[in-house]
Amino acid sequence: MRHAPYELAAEFDRRLGDPSDAGRLFSHARCAALDDREEFPQEICRELDVLGLPAHYVPTEHGGTLRSYEEAVQLMRAVARRDLTVAIAHGKTFLGAVSVWVGGDRDQADALGAEIAGGTIVSWGLTEREHGSDLLAGEVLAERVADGYRVSGEKWLINNGTRGHLVCLLARTARDAGPRSFGILLVDKRKLDPASYRTLPAERLHGIRGADISGIAFADAAVPGTALVGPEGGGVEIVLKSLQLTRTLCASLSLGAADHALRLGTDYALRRENYGSLLIDLPQSRRLLALSYADLLLAEAVTVVASRGIHALTGELGVISAATKFFVPNLVEQAVKRLAKLMGSRALLVGDTHEHGRFQKVQRDHRIVGIFDGNSVVNLHSLVNQFPLLAKSYRRGTVDAAGLTAATTLTDPLPEFDRDRLTLLARGGCSVVQALPAGVAELTALVARGEVPESLERTAIGLKLAADELLAAIAAQRPAAVDVPAEAFDLAERYTACFAAAAAIQLWLRNRATVVDGPAGALWRSGLWLEAALTRLLGRLRPARPDGTDDVFERLVEPLVAQHEAGQLLSLLPYQQQEARR
Repeated sequence: MRHAPYELAAEFDRRLGDPSDAGRLFSHARCAALDDREEFPQEICRELDVLGLPAHYVPTEHGGTLRSYEEAVQLMRAVARRDLTVAIAHGKTFLGAVSVWVGGDRDQADALGAEIAGGTIVSWGLTEREHGSDLLAGEVLAERVADGYRVSGEKWLINNGTRGHLVCLLARTARDAGPRSFGILLVDKRKLDPASYRTLPAERLHGIRGADISGIAFADAAVPGTALVGPEGGGVEIVLKSLQLTRTLCASLSLGAADHALRLGTDYALRRENYGSLLIDLPQSRRLLALSYADLLLAEAVTVVASRGIHALTGELGVISAATKFFVPNLVEQAVKRLAKLMGSRALLVGDTHEHGRFQKVQRDHRIVGIFDGNSVVNLHSLVNQFPLLAKSYRRGTVDAAGLTAATTLTDPLPEFDRDRLTLLARGGCSVVQALPAGVAELTALVARGEVPESLERTAIGLKLAADELLAAIAAQRPAAVDVPAEAFDLAERYTACFAAAAAIQLWLRNRATVVDGPAGALWRSGLWLEAALTRLLGRLRPARPDGTDDVFERLVEPLVAQHEAGQLLSLLPYQQQEARR
């Protein structure tokens, strides 16, 4: 199967060349050297500009080439696979612009699209030093004057806060408390009086050392009224809707990190000998690899469904984006830690001793992904706030059948993204989770026909029972806006695992007859990747239960090695990598 978003990313990857070639601009060697010097990857970002990546941050209706957010996810995954610092530094322009795509008028969006296509860098000014993710406590003030606004205050820990030409700024437009006291201003720093603002020094970081994570302070800066995005007082709503897109796209950063780490781990296991045997032949090493492979494939399945859901299940993104943003970075974090055990001391080395110190770099760099655009607590809290809707909709079995089919069937065209369908609360719940009972019933029917093993059915039924128990517990929770009990966060975390299970089941059911060839085809036949993923999830939902039999994970090793040896991405779908085999 040739899936268009993967084909697009593979072609972009090809144009970047082999990252193991030190002569290439975007090479592993150069990225390691920049990291050692804590230097911004300016030349690499410029190459991405030349290759046209900024146009993929701009929807086609505003002059760009962004046709689907699934494409954007796979393109950014390809960049993150090479280097997370570069992906975060360059991709921030999309995050900075998304408030205009969601809340701006046509003229604003067209003008910004032209700017971005021309190389203009956009940052997103949300957080403040004293308030962090508490956006309603923000103190940056945009005071109304005759010809626009006077802006004062400081935004801190802003990606490209110094290098950005434009900053999409959340500012208080009224001194009253409440969510309707904020607006979004698209501030052009190039047109400000230089005396009215200053950029703050970039902070030194443990990971993504070369990124420009700095800030900006305004002192009565004159900003024209035309800079207002959407209605005055609509700033928080626009930001929260925009975060539904950016949180979903953040999963691409985690996938890229997982791709990089698992390739390093697999290559090491195939070449390193211990006690007279290759690591790949030692049972514990094989298991560590297989578990990490299963986690990567599960993270990929969730991300594919979520990114397609931006188009097909737009009104449910309040749940989908929060679940994805919590689940995928946390799952990848665990997989990378597991691979570090496999790598041993090589996971800690820097410099040229082993692979330019790439493993320790990707491990450091990825830790920040879980914090971007809402940390784990913020995303779980968002789910807790929707518990009554989730419980009611699961009990009723409410499913947007057409939307779910489009989100999970890779051969189906996606509908156009309609920003007007974005809502702060998913009033119909989450179709993906609510379709779990029906998905398990389909699997049971396939077992009866002998098309999948009984072990897959047993695992799926166990997950369905766990989901039933979980949703009953969620229904029994008493709503609490402020003093949310710790138990509610635990339930929300378990809900994300149910979401992942349901997404994986639907993706496999809708595409099992399509992906049949090559090493990836072996993953789909008899539901191999699905059984491994569900076994991992059942272990999360019922921790007292053993983490499945060794059999399913042992069966994963063969397609893992086959994909690696064929130079393919370790993935659910075919994708030829550019990095040379050793």
